[in-house]
Amino acid sequence: MAISVKIDDELKSRVQHLAEVRRRSAHWIMCDAIRNYVEREEKREAFKQDALNAWATYASNGQHLTLEEVDIWLAKLEAGEDVEPPKCHV
Repeated sequence: MAISVKIDDELKSRVQHLAEVRRRSAHWIMCDAIRNYVEREEKREAFKQDALNAWATYASNGQHLTLEEVDIWLAKLEAGEDVEPPKCHV
């Protein structure tokens, strides 16, 4: 699908320069930039949705872990121990 995007002369020059340095076409540089942006923003949106879902779950049942409980668990993992995460509680 062809899409027209208007960019200013400075940005166009920067894209062309980068394309020359990387031995790629300006088209490839722009497609790669858009692809990377979309992937990053999709991950950011998924993270946000996970946080909202976690908050909704906490609000409905009150189950949680304390910072201390998580710190102890993470310290054990960092030390190489194969431990299960602590159980959530109210």
